[in-house]
Amino acid sequence: MSTSSKPAHLDTKGFPAPSEGFVVTHLLIVADQDRSREFYRTVLGAEVVRERDPVALRLSNTWLILNSGGGPTDDKPHVIASPPQSAHVLTSALNIRVADIQAVYREWKARGADFLTPPKDRGAEIRCYMRDPDGHLIELGQATGILDQL
Repeated sequence: MSTSSKPAHLDTKGFPAPSEGFVVTHLLIVADQDRSREFYRTVLGAEVVRERDPVALRLSNTWLILNSGGGPTDDKPHVIASPPQSAHVLTSALNIRVADIQAVYREWKARGADFLTPPKDRGAEIRCYMRDPDGHLIELGQATGILDQL
């Protein structure tokens, strides 16, 4: 049994580094690590675990890794890492589930979040979307009717 007060999936500095099994993190390629780090820290309340190269953030019960783009490397030949090229093409979205969407919407909007629309009731859920400084789409949702379907 471990005598550490940190969960087994974190190292001593809080970085997601499992001693066994695995941890899921979400990688976002960003144009400016400092700007994006401050957005996630200030608006969403993320804890900064590593400042840059790459930025590592603890966001509620998950981690975000923010890194700069670049060309292919020997472990990913023919792959270019780049921030979103168009705000109109969705290739990935961070999905954040909350208990009270109206309260979170008001709080994050006051902190500077730019929402596409206010929360909309879709029957199964209430949801709305915002973007980070690079245009990554973030869905904010609260389960409602979908819970009756489970």
